[in-house]
Order: sequence, then C-alpha cells, then structure tokens
Amino acid sequence: MQGQLLFLRENHFEHTSDKSWEEIPLQDELFVRDWKEYINDISQQGFIASLSKRLVQLNFPVREGMSQNSNYQLATRRGADISKMPETTKVELKEPGHIEVYLYQTWAGRIPVIQVSNRSDFETFVRVFAHRNEPVPIPPSMGACMIKGYNNWDRVKNYKEKWQRDNSYKENADLLWQLAFEKMKSQTEFYRDTFLILSDKEYSNVPAKLLGIADAEWRRLSLLLRREHEATHYCTLRFWGSARNHLLDELIADYMGLVAATGSYKAQWFLCFMGLEDYPAFRTGGRLTNYLKDRELSSSAFEELKSYIHQAAHNLEVFSNKYAPIVYQGEGKYQMLLAMAKLNLIELASEDMEKKLLDRFGGLFGGGAQN
Repeated sequence: MQGQLLFLRENHFEHTSDKSWEEIPLQDELFVRDWKEYINDISQQGFIASLSKRLVQLNFPVREGMSQNSNYQLATRRGADISKMPETTKVELKEPGHIEVYLYQTWAGRIPVIQVSNRSDFETFVRVFAHRNEPVPIPPSMGACMIKGYNNWDRVKNYKEKWQRDNSYKENADLLWQLAFEKMKSQTEFYRDTFLILSDKEYSNVPAKLLGIADAEWRRLSLLLRREHEATHYCTLRFWGSARNHLLDELIADYMGLVAATGSYKAQWFLCFMGLEDYPAFRTGGRLTNYLKDRELSSSAFEELKSYIHQAAHNLEVFSNKYAPIVYQGEGKYQMLLAMAKLNLIELASEDMEKKLLDRFGGLFGGGAQN
C-alpha cells in the first residue's frame, strides 16, 4: 500500500535560485509583447478573425483523428502555409462574442488569459490547445487550463521577417537563415508561449449551496480563485521549473487561489473541491480523481490518500489562522508559497508541519516554530 502512495513524497520544484521579495514581480516573458498586439487586434477585428491568424490550431475543427492528419501536422509542427489546406474550416464556437483576452499580472510577470463564458467553448479550447484538436472528454470539475510550451508559429514568422530585413543584403542569405533558425530553436523564449484558458463557471463544478453562499457571489469568487490558481502554476513553472498535474501542485495552487478570492484559506472549501466535504466519504465528480488517472490505488491506499489530503488541508488552515494576517499579504504571502513549495504532501500532513513550514520561511518569523 505504501508503495502506491510514494508519489505523495514527490516534490518536483528546483530551488536553486529562489527569488527574493525585492525581485518580485519578474520581468514579462517575451511572448507578452506579441500578445499585447493580439489583444489590440481582437478589439478591432474580433476573436476568431484576429487570433486564427496567429494561433494555427484555431483554423482546424475538433475532430477525431485530427492530430494525425498530415496537413494538421505540417501546420502545427512546421508552420506550413495553411491557405490551401482543405481541412482549415476553422474551429466551431458557440459564443465567440463572449470571449475575453487580456494580460494578468502575476509574481512571475504578466500572462495572457483567454476567458470563456460558454462551457462548450471552454471545452473546445482545451481540446484545441491541450489535446491537438481531438474530441477528448473534459471533466466537469475542470474549469481552467494552462497551456505551456506552445509553439507559436506567428512569432517564428515575425522573427524570420525581421531577420530577413536585417540580413537580406548578405550573400547566401537563405543558408544563413537556416543557420539562424537552428540557433533560434535552441532559444525557446523566442517562439514558445504560456497562456491560460479560463471558464467563469462554478469552481471545480461545486454548487454555491454546498458552500453556503449565494450563486452570484460564488460565480464572482470562482473566477478570482480559478485565475489565481492558474497564475500560481505559472509562478511555480517560472520560479522553480515545474507545474504538474500533481496533488502537491493542486494543494498549493488552491491555497493561493482561496487566499486571493476570499482573503483566507478555507480547508473545508478545498475539501469540497476535491470531493471530500463529507470526509471520509468521497463524492464522485470531485477533482481528486483528476490527478490519479495514471495510478492504480487499492481501496486501502485510497483511504490513506484521503486522510493525508484531509490532514494537510486542516494543517494549512490552522497554521494560516495562527499567523494571519502575515501569511495572507505581501511578502508573507510570497514566503508562504515558497515554504509550501519546499515540502511534499506527506510533510504538509504531518504533526510537525508548523515547524517544517516555519523553518522554510527565511526568517520572516525570526526562525523556528513558535508557541
């Protein structure tokens, strides 16, 4: 049984060069400059007319087998001209007029956000960008997605055009471009993007009545929570090189999302999101199973897994209430993110979790556990 839960001891964050509070926020990545232009064009031309010229996948429908289509592969892997490809009928959206694209400020710099009101359109975008236009099922509890390492052929084209303007006078310009292109491929910041796709529906598909609040208020909080959750994934990716579909990542991201949306950490809300509001019972449809897709757990291992999640959530609430408001704002909030990212889920669920966290707070509390 313990062998099945070894993944709970994992921590994939590399803390070789942690940033100080004075270095936050980081400078925007290069793709932000291009997305600023995209956003400006969307305001004048509309979403599909503008972005389909930049993000090539939007020119192909969601259809079974599309990822294996030869023209699709040429367009998405090599940036081939799509103007004469018969498959480019454009993606079908229900409410393209209810899509917003904007830049969101995070500690790791600004990041583009595609915010979608129509649930069907949200699922379409996830299939387009995360599943190569394949009609895969999207869990109802999923309301956001971070697309990382996206090969943006529009940026490659712009890079090439600028290079040619600057170097067209040289002999063997074509050969020199091929050499420049090979060099560019090793510098991923010139062509790879990260962006968020957000739904504005209830977070984790949890109804407002389960939390005891009004529907309109829950919808408002859901957007704030979801956006900060995904922003946290972007921060861990840029700070420490990892953002995974992993329970530790989700615990941390939900913590930061709840604090951003409500001003404090609410363990019971987090357990609702996971489907554990009636712990030890598990509600089918809770997000917990979204992170176990490639794992086979016995019934006893699953019971133990639930206990670790339950205890970690309550440990975090007790700790946060004890050290509020320090951990809920400014540098203290950043140090809380940093401290959680230095532990694993087993440690966060342990009896001495307070000491483990405080030992990683960089002297904010004077070091060591307090009574």
